Amino acid sequence: MKRMNVIRAQALRQNMTDAERLLWRHLRNRLFSEQKFRRQHEIDRYIVDFVCADAQLVVELDGGQHAEQVEKDQERTRRLKAMGYRVLRFWNDDVLKNTEAVLEVILGALASAAPHPNPLPGGEREPST
Repeated sequence: MKRMNVIRAQALRQNMTDAERLLWRHLRNRLFSEQKFRRQHEIDRYIVDFVCADAQLVVELDGGQHAEQVEKDQERTRRLKAMGYRVLRFWNDDVLKNTEAVLEVILGALASAAPHPNPLPGGEREPST
């Protein structure tokens, strides 16, 4: 099963949709918020469109066929969330027509997952004044 998923992921990377290609141009090579994203990446039994492992953020793009498989997508999202991932879903059309808005939502999700920029050593609290 693992080997089949690897082959399937490779095929998906080679045959990306227009929306996936567009979003990948923004997310690749740490161009977006200096975060490492992977595309068509295997998590458990799923191959997700994009993932930022450090932020445990999955970004899924849905085409028209997803309107007919809502329950399947909801179950997939529930399972990914149970593994600790946050899942963002966008319609392909939104990525193609409102790219900046989609990127803003992703950036907001990354910002909410970011650790404090100046953490105190050993979990100490700042002294109260």
